Amino acid sequence: MIEIPSDLHKDLVPLAFLLGNWAGAGVHDFPGAEKCNFGQEVTFTHDGRDFLEYGSRTWVLDGDGNKVRPLESEHGFWRIDADRKVEVTMTRDDGVIEIWYGELAEGKPQIDLVTDAVARTAAARPYSGGKRLYGYVKSDLMWVGEKQTPEVELRPYMSAHLKKVVTPEEVERWAKALPDDMPDDGIAFFK
Repeated sequence: MIEIPSDLHKDLVPLAFLLGNWAGAGVHDFPGAEKCNFGQEVTFTHDGRDFLEYGSRTWVLDGDGNKVRPLESEHGFWRIDADRKVEVTMTRDDGVIEIWYGELAEGKPQIDLVTDAVARTAAARPYSGGKRLYGYVKSDLMWVGEKQTPEVELRPYMSAHLKKVVTPEEVERWAKALPDDMPDDGIAFFK
């Protein structure tokens, strides 16, 4: 269920499907780096202004699904204009700062992004750009990222399947919003 908060900036309504806390797992595979499964937590929040705040943490998982060590962290801001054009500014823990542009697909919650500018600190690994695809599919958030370096052509390197994390406060709020005349057997509700 996509919920649109009453205090969400009107320009951000098309991005409301991103809001919330997400968690799941994915695969990381890029030449010169460790191939692994990873866990991920993603948060999209808003404070009433015309952007979403974004944060992502990933960590390497062992064969049993246990956290081994951090993999990547990102933080950024997402905006959308009246023509459904999306812009993202993003900072990564490895010393890379990116500006991404793309658009929200017509008629479906899917965003295609491409890097427009990349800045790197002296300590950052080689990186020259990327692409990302985010999609809201059957109430889950899925994404795939591609990247390129001066030595490696653009290719997929990470993808994940994330589920919405429901907090106890959200459950309580939903419970209070249920109608008083709900059937107690659950069956009559569907008749």
